[in-house]
Amino acid sequence: MKTGVLVIHGFTGGPFEVRPFVHYLKDQTDWNISVPTLPGHGLPPNLRGISAESWMMEAELALKQLLKEVDRVILVGFSMGGLIAMYLSLRYPIDKLVLLSTAAKYISPKVMLGDVVKMLTESVTKKHSPNTFYHLYDYKLANTPLQSTVEFVRLNRMVVPYYHQITVPVCIVQGKKDEIVPFSTGEHLYQSLGSEEKHLIISETGKHHICYSDDATDWFSEVLAFMQEDTGVF
Repeated sequence: MKTGVLVIHGFTGGPFEVRPFVHYLKDQTDWNISVPTLPGHGLPPNLRGISAESWMMEAELALKQLLKEVDRVILVGFSMGGLIAMYLSLRYPIDKLVLLSTAAKYISPKVMLGDVVKMLTESVTKKHSPNTFYHLYDYKLANTPLQSTVEFVRLNRMVVPYYHQITVPVCIVQGKKDEIVPFSTGEHLYQSLGSEEKHLIISETGKHHICYSDDATDWFSEVLAFMQEDTGVF
């Protein structure tokens, strides 16, 4: 059985936000992995005039293509990407759902971008293109349109009423040191989703950009075990 994985990045970000986990999956599996760049995102970002529907549609198109190529699809969503992944799981035959630092509660994009700048300058930049990332987020702090923030909040509100209708097996990963999405969000999702099979993994050192946490390789292996499990027992 051929497996496909659709990985959806977060608000104002891009595929680089989930790159460590994507590289891990590629090293450990032969799965078909798709990581689309949502409209207005990537390098450099230009969100002006882009709607929440555009973000959802791009992810949906990538999912439809993946469904043509594989037998089973696993959705992985980071931050806002987690909201989009949940939305897609309601409409398509998804095998499993992985939610990373999912923005299920309101966050301030300005605070988020400030945290990213700090995160990049303190740790990630030691190993991952410091100048490119720092200048990208410095630019985004000053250039994220207010309307884009409104679209993000609107997307959140579109998905919230349907949590209980999500029934696919789900694995939630939440960092204890997340300064953007409240730590309680992981438990909130665990209690709210309608899935019978639910798992909550806590990253002790994880901030919002959890794929870059110091303990990432530990939870990477736990999530992979969930993704590989066929019997429904994790």
